[in-house]
Parts: sequence; structure tokens; C-alpha cells
Amino acid sequence: MSDAPDGPLDRLLAALDLHEIEGWGPRGEDDVWRGDSVPGPARRVYGGQVLAQALLACGRTVEDDRLPHSLHAYFLREGSLESPIDFAVERLRDGRSFSARRTHAIQAGRPILSLTASFQVDQPGYETHVPMPDGVPAPEEVTSAFEALRGIDHPAARYWADGSAFELAHVGGSLYVGPADEPRPQQMVWMRARHAIESDDLLLHRALLAYSCDQVMLEPILRGAGKSWLDVGGAVPMASLDHAMWFHRDARADEWLLYVQESPGAQGGRGLGLARVYDRDGALVATIAQEGMVRLPA
Repeated sequence: MSDAPDGPLDRLLAALDLHEIEGWGPRGEDDVWRGDSVPGPARRVYGGQVLAQALLACGRTVEDDRLPHSLHAYFLREGSLESPIDFAVERLRDGRSFSARRTHAIQAGRPILSLTASFQVDQPGYETHVPMPDGVPAPEEVTSAFEALRGIDHPAARYWADGSAFELAHVGGSLYVGPADEPRPQQMVWMRARHAIESDDLLLHRALLAYSCDQVMLEPILRGAGKSWLDVGGAVPMASLDHAMWFHRDARADEWLLYVQESPGAQGGRGLGLARVYDRDGALVATIAQEGMVRLPA
């Protein structure tokens, strides 16, 4: 892993370093945080960025011994890259073990995302999980997007090769330059941050997991339909609608994580993507669900 100074990952980490705003709003509300945006593959704010910032804003209002174990969010509007985003946090409840928070991401006076998150003190208990699939090639044995797209003279290819904060390696090939050889609504992807992250802040690493997963959650729908990212846009608009995550175990965003993904169905111009996320030792660290607008022709 390598990255130039002030590279994509460093710019993302700067955008996730929220600062508190005092006296925000007509009643001078507290618990309001502000963040900037980083460019993505489209001319709008990347949804995963707002998701990560909203989770961080909520996390800044709970005790340090409580980490997010779940979040549920709705993407409401496109965000502009030209204006900062404010996150007004509502403290719903603080119990002996759990804390609940709600926030709206506000830009130009309008909400662009609404998120509710629950935080928990680390507690022992019964543990089990669905095991990681057998026979998955190691990430070093899979061609990454950095390798596959470097040198291709196209804006999207340049972004995924040089401008992305995360490295992706699709088992069996990606959908960047063409559809899969065999259309089926399942895939596996290795992912990690572009370079090592100095911080050991577990809240930050969970926020980075929320950031990174948004870019692959709807891919199984495209894969099952025999389409690629070249088909998205214009006649086939695609956007995240809602997003849910459950964090099961600690994980670092700068270490390889395996996304085992599927899409159980698509209808009405919408499709559902599911993912189980494993670390290299085979521990299940997160489960994710996202529904998106995917207006593929019938």
C-alpha cells in the first residue's frame, strides 16, 4: 500500500475530522458538527462519506467506552461538493449498556441524510457466526482495481486507480470495464484502505467501513443482470436509498476485509444488496444491507 502525501486517503481522513459548531440553528442547538467533502467518481457528494460523517458525529456525543453496534440511514437528496455539511445530533437515550443517537445531515438548509445509531459498552456473551466461505483466494492472489485500471485513459478508470481512498480486489473479476462472464447475483470482494492508518480509534475505523462499503453494495444487482458500471448513468440511473449496518467485532479499515455479497431480488426500479464482512482470520466483523434505485430495463 502506498499513497502520495495529501493523497486520497489523507483527504478523506481530513474530511472525517469533524469540528463542532456552537450556536447553530435558530435555538442555538448544541451537538452540531460540520464536515467538508472529498471528490468521488460522480459530481456529487459520495453517499458513503455522509454516512461515515453522520456516524462519527453521533459517536462524538457518547462515552468513549461505547462503540456503534448498528446504524440505519436513509439517503434523502444528492449532496453538493461546494458546501460543508452540518450534522445536528439528538441524544435519544443513555442507558446502562446502550446509547441511541439520531442525526440529520443538513446542507443548504435541507436534509440530505437521516441516520439513527445505537452504541453499546463492550460486554461478554455467547458468540457464533456463519463461517467465511472455503477456498477464497488471498487478496494477494487477486488482481486489484489499482492494477487492472492503471493506464486506462478514462475519468472513471483514473479515479478508481489513482483517486480512490480504498483498494478493491474482486474475486473472479470486477465490473469496471465489462459485465461478468457468468451473470449471477453474488460476488466476493477484498477491500482495505489505500495505506496504513495511524489512528487506533475504533469509532473511526467503523466509520471508514461504512464509507467504503457503499461503493460495492449494489454491484451484485448489476452482476446478476449481466451489466457493468459502464451501463450505469444516463438511461440506467443508480443511487443508494437506505442503508443498515451491524458491527459484530472490531476490525481495522487498513487491513484486508472480505465482502461476501448477494442480491436476493430486484423489482420496481429498486434492488437489495446484502454483505457479510470477514477479516483475514475468518471472523465475521459486520453485516450490511442496502436498497438502491437501479432502473434497469425490464
